[in-house]
Amino acid sequence: MDYLPDQLVWEILSRIKKTVHRNSISLSCKRLYDLDNEQRQSLRVGCGLDPANEALTSLCNRFPNLQKVEITYSGWMSKLGKQLDDQGLAILANNCPLLTDLTLSYCTFITDVGLRSLATCSKLSALKLNFTPRITGCGVLSLVVGCKNLTILCLIRCLNVTSVEWLEYLGRLESLEELSIKNCRAIGEGDLMKLGASWRKLKKLQFEVDANYRYMKVYDRLAVDQWQKQAVPCESMLELSLVNCIISPGRGLACVLGKCKNLEKIHLDMCVGVRDSDIITLAKNSSNLRSLSLRVPSDFSLPLLMGNPLRLTDESLKAVAEHCRLLESIRICFSDGEFPSFSSFTLEGILILIQMCPIRELALDHVHCFNDAGMEGLCLAQSLEALELVGCHEVTDEGLQLVAQFPCLKTLRLKKCLGITNDGLEPLVGSYKLELLAVEDCPQISERAVHGAAKTVSFRQDLSWMY
Repeated sequence: MDYLPDQLVWEILSRIKKTVHRNSISLSCKRLYDLDNEQRQSLRVGCGLDPANEALTSLCNRFPNLQKVEITYSGWMSKLGKQLDDQGLAILANNCPLLTDLTLSYCTFITDVGLRSLATCSKLSALKLNFTPRITGCGVLSLVVGCKNLTILCLIRCLNVTSVEWLEYLGRLESLEELSIKNCRAIGEGDLMKLGASWRKLKKLQFEVDANYRYMKVYDRLAVDQWQKQAVPCESMLELSLVNCIISPGRGLACVLGKCKNLEKIHLDMCVGVRDSDIITLAKNSSNLRSLSLRVPSDFSLPLLMGNPLRLTDESLKAVAEHCRLLESIRICFSDGEFPSFSSFTLEGILILIQMCPIRELALDHVHCFNDAGMEGLCLAQSLEALELVGCHEVTDEGLQLVAQFPCLKTLRLKKCLGITNDGLEPLVGSYKLELLAVEDCPQISERAVHGAAKTVSFRQDLSWMY
């Protein structure tokens, strides 16, 4: 090793991906130790950082070229020592001049003072805050004012971020490309309007509302109504995920759905107020769509205070089938299996979508209209490689035996399917048509039946969900 040039040793080290292996190799000789210290660009630490500030100082001095740092205190208890605090963030800011990507998870000692220290990290472009309860909107504002290169921002369960001036400031910068806001109780759909011109560059938006908190409030609907109909310039949007959101006709997020001309992936999860017209407009304007995920409530799970309940029909699926000819992945889920919806998608609509688009991955969750006739229809799906059935009780052994006729199927996952027994898997045993078979919580399938039914099999049985 002593005679190898530094560049070659760096190339060798770069091919070692696991941190534990890098640590072992760096201890084999002083030269490798020094070169690894110079080359190490990412660091992930957690509860073992004790004493936190002193240990972080030592790590920053050892690895002077750190660009990506993740600090997580998941599972932390007081007996593990004091957590990283605001002083620790100051140490990080002062000793990591190349820092571009920072994640703080369950760092409950961090306050706005610590975020203000990070404002000096001029190269910081990605920040993720996951359950940092002492952070407020003022701290986030001070950080985004200092870090003008910020393009990715993620806030998860930041319960005290109430003011959203930082959203307005980011809107003026027009630099944000990815924004994720999940279960931040004080931030609603109406606040997103403050992004203004930043919608133009936004490529990925994930917005999730805490449903348990929302339905106790009435003001959320008022906030949506305040977002009047307006042109939202979001032509750069590639991925859109909305969970527990209110879609008000002609305004708010409904405007966004109709303007994403380059959208490739969309996930709508329990979004109350979505109508056929919203999906049809989306389909007509998003010919590049490759992934569609819909989780809709049953007829009995809609909140009574909503005047515009979610009603999606086959017209939505037919529009997607007609205009989104690149669609490869689709997931349809009805939230309450005990109370199936009779006013939403039918088997006909689902099969039209599957047979007109090059679907490679299909997942159906508590879709009670899907039965053996649906399995027969899948025999014509020339591109289908992965199928997942969850709570599809109308599929029986007769339908499952048709899997052997699916042209390209490689992966099959069955979960909580009451109508399938060991007999349904029998034609697959010994054929090794499937690369993977996963059976979970299906009461009439035994572990013995899955052996030999695929090259790789997995089996789990927990029937507590039935009682």
